[in-house]
Amino acid sequence: MKASFHRHRRLRTTAGMRKLVRETELRASDFIYPIFAIEGENIKSEVPSMPGVYQLSLDRLNEELEEVASLGIQSVIVFGVPEHKDAVGSEAYHDHGIVQKAIAKIKEDFPELVVVADTCLCEYTDHGHCGLVENGEILNDESLALLAKTAVSQARAGADIIAPSNMMDGFVAAIREALDEEGFTNVPIMSYAVKYASAFYGPFRDAAGSSPQFGDRKTYQMDYANRLEAIREAKSDVEEGADFLIVKPTLSYLDIVRDVKNEFDLPVVGYNVSGEYSIVKAGGQNGWIDEKALVLEMLTSMKRAGCDLIITYFAKDAAKWIAE
Repeated sequence: MKASFHRHRRLRTTAGMRKLVRETELRASDFIYPIFAIEGENIKSEVPSMPGVYQLSLDRLNEELEEVASLGIQSVIVFGVPEHKDAVGSEAYHDHGIVQKAIAKIKEDFPELVVVADTCLCEYTDHGHCGLVENGEILNDESLALLAKTAVSQARAGADIIAPSNMMDGFVAAIREALDEEGFTNVPIMSYAVKYASAFYGPFRDAAGSSPQFGDRKTYQMDYANRLEAIREAKSDVEEGADFLIVKPTLSYLDIVRDVKNEFDLPVVGYNVSGEYSIVKAGGQNGWIDEKALVLEMLTSMKRAGCDLIITYFAKDAAKWIAE
């Protein structure tokens, strides 16, 4: 008599069979594509450490957005590269700041796109930190007023979602209160609820010009060795009124994504960050890896772990590959 065992391979026999029983599917509508808007004219400047990612002046935005929309990507997140920086990041909350102008243009030309505004000060401060600085200390409470002011100016420009990334304590409460007071009660907050102090951010700082000019961000971003802290951070943001929860980075933090997904009933957003992108791009360009296969596997792992949405520089490539 033959020994009894399970024949799991029956469900793997053909491509059609495997597709029939596949548990996790990527869609172009899962992706949020980052846009870097820069002051000036006729600028399409490739970020040296991020092949295929560009800083774009307002007059060059549409060529990028036409491709994004044609691929079925339904959302973009906007970062700004200002001409002027100062100690208080005043260009972040100026009604005619680069992000505000970019948001207004996108909503006018592509009203169907959901526009997410990154809400922080680091791209606009001359010291590169995400809040006000005094005697080398990043001030928490004093920074909240400027972050709230920034969020309101972005909502006024037409942003559909406010995404504060600064990691100051109480930032969701401060922004929610300010938005509500100005009549933007229906504008949701996509909080960078769980944001680690990570070595994976390096290329982004080239793209946004946001490297800190002294020290690091470890006094306000999280220690990558900590897991329970993520739940405390996310819980605070949920209680303060967040509508989405971002986990950043994502690839090395899939356990955190699953923890957050299990604990809360809000949409979870993974940020597939610049370092994760650049490592794969370098490997692909050197022929060390199959870029398409690796990217689709990587993004699927993020969705499988619990990401409802994924902010990724691979959005356009992935959308094309999914459609093939």
